[in-house]
Amino acid sequence: MTGGLQRLVEYAPAGSWPAGEAVDSVTLDFDARHRRRIRLAGDGGTAWLLDLPRAVALAEGDGLRSERGGWVAVRAAAEPVMEVRAGDPLTLARLAWHLGNRHLPTELAAQGAGALLRLRPDPVIAAMLRGLGAEVVETRAPFQPEGGAYGGQGGHHHHRHDDDHGHDDGHGHDHDG
Repeated sequence: MTGGLQRLVEYAPAGSWPAGEAVDSVTLDFDARHRRRIRLAGDGGTAWLLDLPRAVALAEGDGLRSERGGWVAVRAAAEPVMEVRAGDPLTLARLAWHLGNRHLPTELAAQGAGALLRLRPDPVIAAMLRGLGAEVVETRAPFQPEGGAYGGQGGHHHHRHDDDHGHDDGHGHDHDG
């Protein structure tokens, strides 16, 4: 034990741990859910030390096992986001393409029989999306962006550029085809 904190030493994805046996939960925003080692305040008042062998992108419903054997549930906190809607699936796909082309962490979420896109608030991006026919609404909701096609977890693409890719961004992927 470290300074009176109970250590959380093992990660298990949602559905692979006994959620009914959770002794506590931690509610974290998106940035706080990508960690290896950090002090956490449990929703039940317990102080925890997340102490994993490697950084993990935690998601709603994941579990963390205490060195004492109990489990702690991960909850995604509501945080400021923009929800992007379109009148038809083709427009929504076009909007998603523009966001992906800018490497912006984006969540794809169900909305009734349709879908919406969720991303962090950005007035420049909101104006671009509206110009492309989107309805953009600022709200608060849990945020869990897509992890990417190459096995990335939780949408962690650690650079940002909002230009038209008129430069070599050093990624080795082709934006033209």
